[in-house]
Amino acid sequence: MDIYIEEGVYLSDSSIELLAMRAQGAGGQNVNKVSSAIHLKFNIHTSNLPFRYKQGLLKRQDSRITDEGILVLKAQNQRTQEANKRDAIERLVHLIRSAGVVQLPRKATRPSRSSVRKRLNTKTKHGLQKQLRGKIDMD
Repeated sequence: MDIYIEEGVYLSDSSIELLAMRAQGAGGQNVNKVSSAIHLKFNIHTSNLPFRYKQGLLKRQDSRITDEGILVLKAQNQRTQEANKRDAIERLVHLIRSAGVVQLPRKATRPSRSSVRKRLNTKTKHGLQKQLRGKIDMD
């Protein structure tokens, strides 16, 4: 079964590796017996994603992406292994979607003449008000 990313973009199950392991932290009696945490490994280079998604992921300064281009997500917030699998896959999909968003270049703008004039007038008024608060000479 493929994982839906966006319209026309799917991720094959074979490109994701899910490893079960014991979760960290408090867990009561089951903490040392049940492997409920999930490590999701996703190789960006060998995946069937379009080029712009791969580039977007590899450009990120994310500590979860290794030098070899493998994204590692750890899911251990839920109590069951299935819930942690869903959580890890949802987080992967969210990350891929955000990597596919193309940032538009910023368009340089200038303040209008009237806004500059208003700002300078406000500064002048404020300066005069402060000047009037000064000491009065009784000469």
